[in-house]
Amino acid sequence: MATNRSRRLRKKLCVDEFQELGFEINLTYREGVDAKAVDDFLEEFVTEAMEAKGLGYIGGEDYGFVCLARRGSVSEEQRAQVDAWLKGRAELAEYSVSPLMDVWYPENPIRTEA
Repeated sequence: MATNRSRRLRKKLCVDEFQELGFEINLTYREGVDAKAVDDFLEEFVTEAMEAKGLGYIGGEDYGFVCLARRGSVSEEQRAQVDAWLKGRAELAEYSVSPLMDVWYPENPIRTEA
């Protein structure tokens, strides 16, 4: 495995100083919530919690991944804002928001600035 990569290649691979961070979410709906309520919830989620904050959501109605809508990393503050938005939703029985993780290589540890 090559570790002596050029800056250009590191950028293309999104590694080292070009690592991009995001997080996973898992959603569990309350008993009796119908499909229309789930669709309405997801539409509000994408509009209010994602697009309004410059984030993108990849996934479905019960699991997904949140990343920045453009190149770059989600901040801890943006992660906390999504968590707070989900906390106030009556449609959800429970949810979980993962810690920040590498978008392209989830098994890689998060790079800390040296």
